[in-house]
Order: sequence, then C-alpha cells, then structure tokens
Amino acid sequence: MDRDWIATARTLSEALPYLQRYSGAVVVVKFGGNAMGDDEAMAEFARDVVLMRQVGVNPVVVHGGGPMINEMLTKLGIKSEFVRGKRVTDKATVEVVEMILSGLVNKRIVQAINDQGGRAVGISGKDDDLMVCEPDDPELGFVGKPVEMNVQVIRDLYNAGIIPVIAPVATGMNDNETFNVNGDTAAGAIAGALKADRLLLLTDVAGVKNKAGEVLTQLTPDEVRALIADGTIAGGMIPKTETALKAVEEGVRAASIVDGRVPNASLLELFTDHGAGSQIRSTEPRVKPRIR
Repeated sequence: MDRDWIATARTLSEALPYLQRYSGAVVVVKFGGNAMGDDEAMAEFARDVVLMRQVGVNPVVVHGGGPMINEMLTKLGIKSEFVRGKRVTDKATVEVVEMILSGLVNKRIVQAINDQGGRAVGISGKDDDLMVCEPDDPELGFVGKPVEMNVQVIRDLYNAGIIPVIAPVATGMNDNETFNVNGDTAAGAIAGALKADRLLLLTDVAGVKNKAGEVLTQLTPDEVRALIADGTIAGGMIPKTETALKAVEEGVRAASIVDGRVPNASLLELFTDHGAGSQIRSTEPRVKPRIR
C-alpha cells in the first residue's frame, strides 16, 4: 500500500472532530493578497471553499482587489491622492473601484468556485442594502465605514446551498451614494453581523509576531491590545488585528489572521491541530462537536 494514501486516510480520520465541530458553522473568509492575481492560487482557494461547503460548513467569501484597482486607475489616467497613507476616493475613483470589485474581481472568484464544482453567487454590499456606510473620514471622500448591516440575503444564499462572494462596495445613507470599504473591515462587519463561528483573514504574512519575531498562534483580545500598545503590532497589522478584535467583541467565536501563502491555509486553520496563523479568541477552543 502506498504510504501517501495511508497518510491521506489518517489525515481524514484525524479531521473528524473538527469536521463535526464545524458542521453547520458559518465561516467568513477574507480573500486578498497576491493569491488573487495568480490563477493557480485562485483555483486552490476555490477548491478549499468548495470542500468546506461539501463537509457542511457555510463559507462566506469577502474579497478585496487593491492591485487591480491601481492598475485600472493608471490605465485610465486617474491620479490618486493619498492622505496619511490612505487613498482619497473621489467620484471618478469610486466608479472605477465599483467596476473592478463588483465586476472583474468578484466574477473571477465566482467562476473559480463554480469551476471547482461549487455553486457561487457574487453580490456587493449594495445588494439588498447589505452594507450601509457613512464616510470614514471626510478628507478621504467615498471611503466608507459600515454603520448598518442587513445580512439576511447572505443567510438566504447559504441556506440554499450557495456560496456568497461579496465585493466590499457599499451604499450610503443618501440616494445613489457609493462607498469603497476596506476588504478586511467589510469581512469583519459581515462576520460580526452574522455572529459567525469563525473569521479568517487571509494575508501575505505569517501571522501576528512577538518581539522575537515568532508567530503567536493563540491570543486573547487583552494580549492583542497590549501588543498594539507597546508597538509590537505595528503598520498594516494594526488594522487587521483591530478588525479581528471588533469581530470577536461582536460575537464571532474566533478570528484568525492566516498566512494565505501556505497551501490550503483555510483547511489547515479549520480542520487540523496545526493552524496556519494567529487565532484571536476570548473563549476556550472547543474541538468536541456541539451538543444539539
């Protein structure tokens, strides 16, 4: 007997308690980073999502698309202004953002999931008023902060066996307003509103590190706050950890910052002891299936 096949069978057997634990669970996955521009990585991500659905998990995919937006703005000759490192989003820019996120990127992910045998439907934060925003900072123009979430449309989709794929473009309080929302922020707001079991933020980094540069696999909200306060968590990791904290405060059982460069990162994080990043949770992990 081929040793690899035996190892595969053992892996499936060891995954049983996790498969039981996550049966019926809602898992919000933020997909972004370099994997989005790579067909092979996109196909692998899609296969992971389809597998989750196949074993009884309800995956909800939220995506970004910064590099594609930059590319199109350059092609169209629309110059970007930045205030404190954040892009000012005027009317012309937000139109391009919506075209790229809701059109090109969203449908590419939907197609990849369908190609792997799943059933995916792409929507944006505008559909059924899923995400209603106000300006995050008046200086940044149409960059939105979610203030009202209407997530029933997502429940309707996953209850019908469909994987929702959500572009982080939102509507405003006024008629005909469009807001660009940071992908992590949108994923956190959706996970919080759904009271999801898990939020997985896929990134291009190994996870949250301590002063010695080692990845911290398990963190409590208080530990995260202390690491932000003493400067250990800095730069681009601050908004990610803050999104994770907010989601946990809103009732998400655990939020993980996952290294999306690791093959099958989402599956490692959910279905093995090993994990693939840093998990933030305020409760003890529970592997045994929940009592029905």
